[in-house]
Amino acid sequence: MHCNLLIKSNRILTPEGLIKGTICISDGKIISCEQGDQLYSAEKVIDAGNNVVMPGIIDPHVHINEPGRTEWEGFDTATKSAAAGGITTLIDMPLNSTPVTTSLSNLQLKIKAAKKSAHVNCGFWGGVVPGNLNDLEELLQGGVFGLKTFLTHSGIDDFPETPPAQLRDVLLLLKKYNMPLLAHCELSEDHEGLKQLRNNPTSYLAYLTSRPKSWENQAINSMIKLCRETGAHVHIVHLSSAEALPQIKKAREDGFPLTVETAPHYLFFSSEEIADRNTLLKCAPPIREKENNEKLWNALKEGVIDFIATDHSPSPPHLKEIESGNFEKAWGGISGLQFSLPVIWKASRSRNVTLQEFCRWMCENPAHFLGLDSSKGKIRKGFDADLVIWNPEKEISIDKADIYHRHKLTPYAGLLLKGEVFQTIVNGKIVYDNNNFPHLNAGKILLKEKTPDSEIVN
Repeated sequence: MHCNLLIKSNRILTPEGLIKGTICISDGKIISCEQGDQLYSAEKVIDAGNNVVMPGIIDPHVHINEPGRTEWEGFDTATKSAAAGGITTLIDMPLNSTPVTTSLSNLQLKIKAAKKSAHVNCGFWGGVVPGNLNDLEELLQGGVFGLKTFLTHSGIDDFPETPPAQLRDVLLLLKKYNMPLLAHCELSEDHEGLKQLRNNPTSYLAYLTSRPKSWENQAINSMIKLCRETGAHVHIVHLSSAEALPQIKKAREDGFPLTVETAPHYLFFSSEEIADRNTLLKCAPPIREKENNEKLWNALKEGVIDFIATDHSPSPPHLKEIESGNFEKAWGGISGLQFSLPVIWKASRSRNVTLQEFCRWMCENPAHFLGLDSSKGKIRKGFDADLVIWNPEKEISIDKADIYHRHKLTPYAGLLLKGEVFQTIVNGKIVYDNNNFPHLNAGKILLKEKTPDSEIVN
């Protein structure tokens, strides 16, 4: 047998477990994965030794911001940093680009921008805002993977919140196409915490108090109610409040199509360790206390939370209010696309997480959520050759010189993490190789084919 690329390793992570074996790749596909040394001819051979060969990470929650706000981030820098972090597929959020992806014409602008520099595979979410219900079917048919909505202000004026009462028709449309509605779950209201933040804008505790768990819990309860009423797939993004876990678990046990993600920063950091003025760690919902975040870990292990996604939400440095330390004014997003692998693996070490669990949260379950599990998320014959080669034992310090995000501003800079990525392979091509990018623009634009399953009767 002849291959374009042959990978040998003592630790290949297959669905059946770790094996010592050989992966043969041709035309962007895995044509065999077998135990032992196989005598195949190949144009290129990688001997990974004791490094782990794993399916490429799939990140369904990334804000790339191009077109329109490319000075925040863009497809070139985002997909380079993704590849450097072992991510081979990402799905771009409908904001914070300009225009936002709330119509087919805006989606086409997004696709055009991505085609110029998709160094990993890129797909897209569409957006729900008040007044665009009539645009959504055309948007779905244009190839988005589903729709995203906010239940509170998004931080971007051209992507306003949609009240839960207005989402029923959206969910019925999505049910017809068997696609998810992604919901940012906070229901904001004026309360004493907001006054505390205005009076103490550099206090992290004041910021935490200003966005209480009750906001998140009430919003999640509203979305679960809609999920039960319509039978449509609801997905809770970046779960922060562990108080919502019992109602999530109950809905899932009752058989309703509810899925959940959380983010690395909720699993790695805790509010007790965030200093005043450290606006690098401002996000919404906020990072909560250690006890809360340990419950998120337990929910991951139990399968109540399906997977981990970065919610990479970068901005220019001045918007993070680094000098003033003002949490009220600072942009609420964390830049971390390149570091989800070493961040989560580092945090996993004290919790006895196995490589199989890690792969399930980072690769297999995101692929299933996106409907890509027949081609991605596993090392298996016939699957896409999207792989990462990394050393789980290697400690790394995050040096700003090695950050490929457009801006080097990240709370992970200078930290000691665990798990070094050596090579990332996208569609059979080595995109990242020890701080080099030998094959750029190797990613594919992923457009979801959609046909309505049935007509829904209100």
